[in-house]
Amino acid sequence: MSKGIFNKILWIDLSNDTIEEKELSDEIIRQYIGGYGLAAKLIYDNMPAKADPLGPEAILGFFPGLLTGTGAPFSGRFMVAGKSPLTGGWGDANCGGYFGPEIKKCGYDVILIKGIASSPKYITIIDGQKQINDASDLWV
Repeated sequence: MSKGIFNKILWIDLSNDTIEEKELSDEIIRQYIGGYGLAAKLIYDNMPAKADPLGPEAILGFFPGLLTGTGAPFSGRFMVAGKSPLTGGWGDANCGGYFGPEIKKCGYDVILIKGIASSPKYITIIDGQKQINDASDLWV
């Protein structure tokens, strides 16, 4: 990790049960800085404009802030962003706590999820092992 940046995106496709790591260029990181800017860039570039917000082409992204995970004071923030089902436009939420730093501890600057699972699923990243697991027994 160089200055809190890994240059990695984790793409998860729930329709195909696939997980793929992709490189995030230094240029993109410098131009869009992380969090909100990076969310706008990656979602705009990777989701069709007319995508149904609840359809398989929609993207839900988890974006730690640029300094999240570095030990800088008050830097444990992350945002969740995607296309709003209510307005059809931009939708995001910002939060603090442990989740943003944990994304960074897993070695990612961004986690992007798309697709529609055929059954309830949950995602784990433990000791570098990434899995999409069946959550049917947890479904109420």
